[in-house]
Amino acid sequence: MSEFVVALSTVPADFDASALAEALVTSGAAACVNILPPMESVYVWNGALQRERERQLVMKTTRARVGLLWTTLKARHPYDVPEFLVVPILEGNPDYLKWIEETVNRKSENG
Repeated sequence: MSEFVVALSTVPADFDASALAEALVTSGAAACVNILPPMESVYVWNGALQRERERQLVMKTTRARVGLLWTTLKARHPYDVPEFLVVPILEGNPDYLKWIEETVNRKSENG
């Protein structure tokens, strides 16, 4: 069985996160992308404190598809330096993990 991961990224609250999520899923880079409600992010950028409304993307995929996920995300992302964090899934519902694997592999076999 594959190694599974959750990848995280943020986009501006007014960005078309749905279109990005659809591209990630239809390309086979992710089995599922959750788009969380707008939130406030506080960070330092170019030496100045920033407060921005953003949305968090939670992407489920396999370790083998992380390269495709990053390439697809980066090509469509509005930020110069997009957040892209990959966290391993140590355990989970075996049926759900099998679904992730089948979903991303189906695209690679057909596409």
